[in-house]
Amino acid sequence: MKKIVLFLLVLLSACTFQTKHRGYVFPENLESVVANIKTTAQLQDEIGAPQVKTIYGDEVWVYFGADENYRGPLAPTYTDETVLLVWVKGKRVVKTQVLRDADLPDVVVADGETDIPAAIELNAIEELFNNIGRFSPAGLGQ
Repeated sequence: MKKIVLFLLVLLSACTFQTKHRGYVFPENLESVVANIKTTAQLQDEIGAPQVKTIYGDEVWVYFGADENYRGPLAPTYTDETVLLVWVKGKRVVKTQVLRDADLPDVVVADGETDIPAAIELNAIEELFNNIGRFSPAGLGQ
């Protein structure tokens, strides 16, 4: 009986309940705050600098915020995910869109690593011999 109680105490002590906020902390009334913003200067004053700006097509500023919940040995879960998309033209805010948890698709991250095309895999000995002659001796100024 003592072993079972000890095991349960150890198991219970491993169960931490912790929430960390990731990204932006948006105000509760985000839609009404964003509706009054007309320029990028106002946007940066109210929300801050964007995490991402698109480089192709329309210029869109992307803001993201979520709560990361830790529940002991279980994988973390995310709640209160919010994405703010702002279409910008010059210094004007053209359009805004707020996406919440229900609007966002579920994305499953694959295990493993992504292969890099034409990557060369070297072991430690090959790396050592590959670097011979690449570096100039100290003091030669090259």
